[in-house]
Amino acid sequence: MFQKTQDESWLIVGLGNPGREYERSRHNTGFRALDILAKNLHCKVDKLKFQGLYGQTVYGGRKVYLLKPQTYMNLSGKSVLGLSAYFKIPPQRILVLFDDISLAPGRLRIRAEGSAGGHNGIKSIISELGSQDFPRVKIGVGAKPTPEYDLAAWVLGSFSAQDEKAMAVSLRNAAEAALAVMDYGVPEAANRFNGSHP
Repeated sequence: MFQKTQDESWLIVGLGNPGREYERSRHNTGFRALDILAKNLHCKVDKLKFQGLYGQTVYGGRKVYLLKPQTYMNLSGKSVLGLSAYFKIPPQRILVLFDDISLAPGRLRIRAEGSAGGHNGIKSIISELGSQDFPRVKIGVGAKPTPEYDLAAWVLGSFSAQDEKAMAVSLRNAAEAALAVMDYGVPEAANRFNGSHP
C-alpha cells in the first residue's frame, strides 16, 4: 500500500528542443510528457522566464512548477538552475522527464539519481546544479537501428507509426509516474512504473 508523502515545492522539467521542426522528434519526448502532465494538472506552461516556459500550480498541498527549457537540449541546465535557484528548490525535488535510447518505446525507468548516461540535457543539468542527486523518469524511445547510425539524426528523427502507438501510452504513464514520485517517493513509484509497457 502506498504511503503518501507531504513535501515542499517541486520542479518538474520536461526536456526537448524548441521549434516546430522538433515537436515530434524522439528528443522531445520530455516536452510531450510534460504537456500531458500540465493538462492533467490544469496548468498552463506559458510564462517566459528563466530561459524557459514555465507554469505554476498546486498539487497535494504543495507548489509545483512545470518547466520546458527553451535553450536547446545541450544547455537545459541553465534554465533548470535559474528557476530552481529563484524558488529555492533543491535537486532532490527536481524531477526530470526525458528520452532514453537504451529503453524500448513504451518502457519507463525511474531513478533517484545517477550519471548523465550520455544524455546531453542531463549532462547540462548535472553541470549547472553541481549535483546528480535529482530524480528522473527515463522514457524509452528505442536504440539506433545500427551502431553506425548517426546519434543526432536518430534522436532528432520521428517515431514509426507502431512506435508512436507505444509512446502514446508511455507518455501518459510518465505523467502519472511524476505524480507518484511526489506522492509516494521514488522507490514506490519505481516499483509501480519501471518496465511498464503498453
